[in-house]
Amino acid sequence: MRVKEIPRMYRIKQNFNVKRIENVEEAIADGISQYKELFFPGAKIGIAVGSRGIYQIPKMVKAAVAEVKKHGAIPHIIPAMGSHGGATAEGQEEYLKGYGITEETVGAPVLSSMEVEQVGTLEPEGMPVYCDKIALAMDGLIMLNRIKPHTDFHDITESGLLKQMAIGFGNHIGALAIHEFGIYGLAKLIPRAARVIMEKAPILLGIAVLENAEDTTAIIEVLPKDKIEEREKELIIEAKKLMPSLPFRNADVLVVQKMGKNISGVGMDSNITGRILVRGQEESDDLFIYRIVCLDLTEESHHNALGIGLADVITRRLYEKVDLETTYANVICSGFLERGFIPIIQNSDRDAILTALSCCNRKVTMEDARVALIKNTLEVKEILVSEALLEQVKERDYVEVLGEEKLEFDPEGNLKQDKGTVPLSCLI
Repeated sequence: MRVKEIPRMYRIKQNFNVKRIENVEEAIADGISQYKELFFPGAKIGIAVGSRGIYQIPKMVKAAVAEVKKHGAIPHIIPAMGSHGGATAEGQEEYLKGYGITEETVGAPVLSSMEVEQVGTLEPEGMPVYCDKIALAMDGLIMLNRIKPHTDFHDITESGLLKQMAIGFGNHIGALAIHEFGIYGLAKLIPRAARVIMEKAPILLGIAVLENAEDTTAIIEVLPKDKIEEREKELIIEAKKLMPSLPFRNADVLVVQKMGKNISGVGMDSNITGRILVRGQEESDDLFIYRIVCLDLTEESHHNALGIGLADVITRRLYEKVDLETTYANVICSGFLERGFIPIIQNSDRDAILTALSCCNRKVTMEDARVALIKNTLEVKEILVSEALLEQVKERDYVEVLGEEKLEFDPEGNLKQDKGTVPLSCLI
């Protein structure tokens, strides 16, 4: 029987105990200055920047640029994002521009190219290791990336500086070479490829950034080349402790207002939703959500909807923002085709949510429908939950119930985003 109404919803707040760095510029400047002997006047220094939406990333890049200049060297920004941006130099430069990183804003030119040079081969696999030609031509390189749990696998190193070297600087061909080995390539070959790149490319430093459960900066460490791999193994453990989570173990429907590449490499972070959708990888034991609905795609994604297949139902608004060529370039490179499958499309937010509720393979009623609504998988401090989820939520001593929230829809059936009808933290 088709569900015709959305259940009563409540706004809840998760009071995370977080550590926070307020002045990211100072932290980066102080960290780089400890290694000032690595720079010499006139040296060309490349600062590697990826495609992730790191909190205050323009300030971090600008601070790194200023510190490099302070020691007499000449900084350049080099995109290090594998096959993102439609696997084109222009697309990757556009990504950085979307984050506010341009020569005008950070004080250093952006040098974007997909050209690579083979710098080694991993044996016995026979996998070629590639590195960006512009990066190789520098006198020194500074990697800048967030350390966080990967959305595809879990191991002693996951997403961070090593991945930025092996896949980011590998550009499209390097990313493809690693992804051809599936999870084994991601978990086992990335660190080995990064070692080759550290040997062949002029890597000087790595700036490791960790974020807290509120999606702000928790830790910044500037690491010399010979400390990067071992310290990253320690930092990934810390990053997992800092990750936010949803305050329940199971739900019928999760509504995600926006997905996007600036939010997660797969649009919706699998560590938050519990849904990985990679063949051979087990899904989460801690969280099970029967249906996922996604309502929109962020502008910062530049129409790349990798991860759209993680949803069961989407809106036509989202679908019409998808550039299939850009999306498929990223999906095919990853090898995880299911993440590019197009879900059921509905004309409005309301229709999408009701369709998901009607397809939970059980008789869902207003009283027992377990529904949650979040802004995106980065920002889950304030969310909406249905009355049936409140009992699970109240078991968490860090959760505060703020009151009932009525979901209001416009005449087209889309969520109104005014008059406080949706939690302020859920607005975009």
